[in-house]
Amino acid sequence: MVKEILKKLSNAHGVSGSENSVMGIARREVKKHVDEIHEDAMGNLVAVKKGNRFKIMIAAHADEIGLMVKSIDEKGFLRFVTLGGWYPPTLYNQRVILHGAKGAVPGVLGGKPPHKMDEEERKKGVKADDLFIDIGAKDRDGVASLGVEIGTPGTMDREVVELANGRLTGKAFDNRVGVAMLISVLQQVKSPFTIYGVFTVQEEVGLKGAKTSAYTIDPDCAVAIDVTVPGDHPGIDTKDVPVEMGKGPVITIVDASGRGLIASRAMVQWLKSTAEACDIPVQMEVGAGGTTDATAIHLERGGIPSTTISIATRYIHSPVEVVDLDDIEAGIRLLVEALKTKPKL
Repeated sequence: MVKEILKKLSNAHGVSGSENSVMGIARREVKKHVDEIHEDAMGNLVAVKKGNRFKIMIAAHADEIGLMVKSIDEKGFLRFVTLGGWYPPTLYNQRVILHGAKGAVPGVLGGKPPHKMDEEERKKGVKADDLFIDIGAKDRDGVASLGVEIGTPGTMDREVVELANGRLTGKAFDNRVGVAMLISVLQQVKSPFTIYGVFTVQEEVGLKGAKTSAYTIDPDCAVAIDVTVPGDHPGIDTKDVPVEMGKGPVITIVDASGRGLIASRAMVQWLKSTAEACDIPVQMEVGAGGTTDATAIHLERGGIPSTTISIATRYIHSPVEVVDLDDIEAGIRLLVEALKTKPKL
């Protein structure tokens, strides 16, 4: 059941460049359902279901945004850099887990108490450079004894909680949702074509794994699976973001105002026609915000026809992202059905 897989993936930890625990889950879930599975030099996990010579790549990035220790002071407090796109006030007073040489080390993100901020400081808001990690150590030696050092990665200390109406909240739904969907697709799909399911690395820091794996695979076409911002809650307007949770997966036409992906019209039509034929609700998106692995993939070799299937996810890049399971299930079905046919490229 995709809910249980998603919980397992979200509760796992895998910041950019340290995705091994997530890849281990994906490998265990798909190995009995594919013909080949291997990890490439970049760390991407590539699962292959063999068919004819027409190659379709389905990519989902496994990494989550997180932190990395950059310095340790004499009192045992840790300074860090952010990996990926954090909104700094989101970090203030969160619990974290550092993934050190001796295992997981809990900590908290501390900062100057509001009671001691002057009016100007409060107006400016919290910056990442203002924060530090407190793991309870008393000095540098105490930090070292816990297996924490410069370069130790960190992630948020959160686990999935079920909300009402089939909705879940948790960390790293961007993009463990896509990973869960790709696992489910590989478990179910029966296609005449050769399917490359790629669990990519380092998407949040530059779409790196998608670029290298697409070059190596050289597919005939590709779909990235990711999440997108809906406009269905206070503080955002549907006229600017006409995508809503609970109304089906989202097919990308353009993202990042065209600076990222301008999707292949043939790929968009392939997915749209499949949705219509199978009575699967879908939404179409022309976005002005972020982008996905499809941007890197579609520029490889001589150009690879690509698009993205996204799941509307509230509060992206926070520890409390929210998704609707019905959207995820519909997205899985859309891919499983589409992969039975060949896009008219």
